[in-house]
Amino acid sequence: MAESNLQAWEKVLEYSSVPLHGTMSRKIRKGVKLQINEGSIYEDAVLFISDLFLRVTQEADGESVNTYYDMKAILSIRTYSSKE
Repeated sequence: MAESNLQAWEKVLEYSSVPLHGTMSRKIRKGVKLQINEGSIYEDAVLFISDLFLRVTQEADGESVNTYYDMKAILSIRTYSSKE
């Protein structure tokens, strides 16, 4: 993957999330949903963005569930938000 593609995905993820105080992680913005590679739609999840992988953390049934994406394998990122 070209370096510019990686930078583009990082920017999309940064714009759709806000920093979590005191961590390197980011929380998806309120009212925004995120879909990666036409897969699951994430809402109210925490992102950790690195140049190698993206980790998406969600709470489900009292457990913390982490999904990892190879940054080089991300082909599309879709955001959903309400029309204002």
